[in-house]
Amino acid sequence: MIDVLMDVFNIWTLSALVLGTTLGILIGAMPGLGSVVGLSICLPFTFGMDVVPSLTLLLGVYCGSVYGGSISAVLVNSPGTPQAAATALDGYPMAQNGEGGLALGWATMASVIGGLISCAVLILAAPQLSRFATSFGSVQVFALIVLALTCIAAVSHGNTAKGLLMGVIGLMLALVGTDPVTGAARFTFGTQFLSAGFDLIAVVIGLFALSEAFWRVATGNKETAKVSGVRLRLPSLRAWKGRVRTLLRSSAIGSFVGALPGTGAATAAFISYAFARQSSPKRDNFGKGEPEGIVAAESSNNAVTGSAMIPTLALGIPGDVVTAILLSALVVQGITPGVRMMSENLELVNAIFVVLILINLVMLVLAFPLVRIFGKLLTVPQHIVTAGIIVFGILGAVTVRGNPMDVVVAVAFGAAGLLFRLTGFPLAPLVIGLVLGPQFEQTLRRGLLLHDGNFFAFFTAGPLAMILFFCAFVAVTAPIIGAIRRRGGKSAPDTNADNRETGGR
Repeated sequence: MIDVLMDVFNIWTLSALVLGTTLGILIGAMPGLGSVVGLSICLPFTFGMDVVPSLTLLLGVYCGSVYGGSISAVLVNSPGTPQAAATALDGYPMAQNGEGGLALGWATMASVIGGLISCAVLILAAPQLSRFATSFGSVQVFALIVLALTCIAAVSHGNTAKGLLMGVIGLMLALVGTDPVTGAARFTFGTQFLSAGFDLIAVVIGLFALSEAFWRVATGNKETAKVSGVRLRLPSLRAWKGRVRTLLRSSAIGSFVGALPGTGAATAAFISYAFARQSSPKRDNFGKGEPEGIVAAESSNNAVTGSAMIPTLALGIPGDVVTAILLSALVVQGITPGVRMMSENLELVNAIFVVLILINLVMLVLAFPLVRIFGKLLTVPQHIVTAGIIVFGILGAVTVRGNPMDVVVAVAFGAAGLLFRLTGFPLAPLVIGLVLGPQFEQTLRRGLLLHDGNFFAFFTAGPLAMILFFCAFVAVTAPIIGAIRRRGGKSAPDTNADNRETGGR
């Protein structure tokens, strides 16, 4: 253990930790950049470094970028990362009410605690949880995606029909491109540009960042005065009363979902947000600036950062692009991830555990000056802020794939997002459908191949699938039953009043 502490607590590792976390937060706050771009930029600089400092730098960028997306999501309604779209649902309304600093305080504390919980899960349950994650077949993952799609009803806020329509549009947009099974082109209209489908980052930038800029131009920038000059303000201990359960449940969901290859933080964030809204006594405040919504989203997506390392370290299986980059960094350093890593490189594994804990603690310290710097940017004239959102949004859209046509996609979805706002259509369901669409299709088709085209066999594919399908059914029907009960409760007093007025006749 002394060797592990010496590897971590030295000038090179600690410098890499602070630098990586700082860069991660700043990169995550810039719409369109995110974890993948940040890691891709920093990866070449790690080739000449020792193994522990190099991994520390990359892990700092990873964890910091996941949190950093909440800063722009709260202050300017422009999520820096796709998973931060769930944070914006309640974070930005709080900022509009003059509580931007407090909203970021909720996001910061939820992020740090969620990250620390995932570290505990990684340390205590990595081997067991990795084996359990491998038991998820196509049907089980499909059931999990169906459960995640129920978030559409949770984020519609009284516009369930419009929300479902937007979710269907998102699923349809996910079909554009190349068929993952046959390789045939679908809905490309004969253009090579659409053969790769719509880039998720470009769509998110358009729907949230650019549409926000267009909205500010259309409304004369009247809504931005309350979010300028923001300073981070942590919530009091009393304010956590009644919200600790949401924090722990969402962190558990994030830790579980993160251990499943191919799911990711966006899935965890929307699932946790849906569960929080349906189980909270303050469900009517969700979408209007309810801190519990921020806690659910941020604790969950940051809990993914630690648990996503479980299949990477224990099995050598990268769950997504981010962990694939981390896996390649290990290979470059001569480390072979897999089932023997825990025994052959135990000192390195323990160093990673310590580094992840320190990153989350350092992230709490760095949040204060970095949020203040970002908040000061909003004190400049608002037309400059609006122009900055457009410029950085366009740069973020073109940076991901280096394809100039992604700028066209971002601008087109920005215009569509403005139209959706003006007509009362929620934006989050479209993002949910687009994020989950590819996984939904792939797991559905694989499951059908395994069961000879019999879809009903999905519901008897084992207890785990049955439990997930049942949870999805409850998630969909619970709001409907609750609405019927509330409507019935309102009609009863009116009937009694009529009887009293008529003397019971």
